[in-house]
Amino acid sequence: MRTQVAIIGAGPAGLLLSRLLALQGVDSVVLENRSREYVEARIRAGILEQHTVDTLTDAGLGERLHREGMEHRGIYLQHPGTRYQLDFPELCGRTVWVYGQTEVTKDLIRAQLDGGPPLLFEVSDVTLEEVDSDSPCVRFTDADGVAQVLDCDVIAGTDGFHGVSRPVVQAAGGHTWERTYPYAWLGILADAAPATDELIYAWHPEGFALYSMRSPSVSRLYLQVDPTEKIEDWSDDRIWENLARRFALDGWDINTGTVTEKSILPMRSFVSTPMRRGRLFLAGDAAHIVPPTGAKGLNLAVADVTLLAQALVRLLTEKQTDLVDAYSDRALARVWRCTHFSWFMTSMLHTSGDDFDAQLQLSQLRRICSSEAAARELAENYTGLPVG
Repeated sequence: MRTQVAIIGAGPAGLLLSRLLALQGVDSVVLENRSREYVEARIRAGILEQHTVDTLTDAGLGERLHREGMEHRGIYLQHPGTRYQLDFPELCGRTVWVYGQTEVTKDLIRAQLDGGPPLLFEVSDVTLEEVDSDSPCVRFTDADGVAQVLDCDVIAGTDGFHGVSRPVVQAAGGHTWERTYPYAWLGILADAAPATDELIYAWHPEGFALYSMRSPSVSRLYLQVDPTEKIEDWSDDRIWENLARRFALDGWDINTGTVTEKSILPMRSFVSTPMRRGRLFLAGDAAHIVPPTGAKGLNLAVADVTLLAQALVRLLTEKQTDLVDAYSDRALARVWRCTHFSWFMTSMLHTSGDDFDAQLQLSQLRRICSSEAAARELAENYTGLPVG
């Protein structure tokens, strides 16, 4: 087998990269070790920055997003007795969209299989070879158990934190930074109409809570819990009772309904540098992970592959190396900005049990709610800074 770009991993990063390359006449093959059903069922993020929406739309993937997604013009910040709305268009001229990563993935897979570049599911034994040369290759076993060799000009590692790509980059000498937070999120999907027009980020002495949604009839809600908590210890009634207390506001109530999915998500930040070794380039979760408080995970992946697609097109069609040589530094500048914003939102909203910390958090929340400059800084970061 022969292609220009071998893409490891069929998450949003890998699939979008393949799409962007195809639109510029660059061939690719996408390899995925899971089944299509598994990939399409993974529950992930749901907030899309303006740049992400624009990128998907320009790539011909915006029809269902614009029909079924929900544009949001701001968020609410809440602490007991107070709920304050940040108006994003007024503050920075941009909005965000609620459209689940699961739906983005389905749209990308559908487009890929409808005459797009090859997409191979359920491959195994993936190994990357000769990445320091101009002729790397990928060895793998296909879904029928047949050993294959994929020769290529470039390999893109978009296979997540546990994939095979990042260790190959790190083996040549790299560095990782990591922070594990002392709390987790208990998240649920519920068949309940959202009781709010915008997302609510609520600080509460018992812990943070987030009110989000996936559609006009499905709510997505989160509770801060200890990382050692077990999901089986949280009955639906216990979850709803805790949500009601943390979102409590006079004259307003949450809507309850059947819980269709629940899980506990650890909170951590992780950055791996550099994002390149020879002809192997990392993008998305293969290079970085952020806590979900800042809604940056999927959006960072889209920003990565936007830069990477531009760089690879220039390399493979114009034989110029300037953009691929700059890719890691350019991508990491945004990664660290978004990592900082995610840390800021996480640190401001999650309680530690320390009274001094609580007063600092409340002071910061009041500052944002009373200062246009502070509110604009949050809005600009939340809706997404320019890529490049």
